[in-house]
Amino acid sequence: MKYSIHKAGLKAFGKHLRTLRKARGLSQEQLAWKADSELSQISRMERGIINAGLSQLFKIAEALDIHPKELFDFEWEEEG
Repeated sequence: MKYSIHKAGLKAFGKHLRTLRKARGLSQEQLAWKADSELSQISRMERGIINAGLSQLFKIAEALDIHPKELFDFEWEEEG
């Protein structure tokens, strides 16, 4: 089985994460600190380069003071 990546979904998630972070007036560094994460991880998530782990997403939701489901409330194009 080959490891697959959903590029369009990761890009859309990253754009949404950036929007949520900026709406709360946080820098990437501040979000990383609040979510007990690395700055580079936040940066790569926002650029749609990496998959985030589920635990990391829960920490990010807590840091943004939102329910985790809000992290996935965005539109995206399905890959054909």
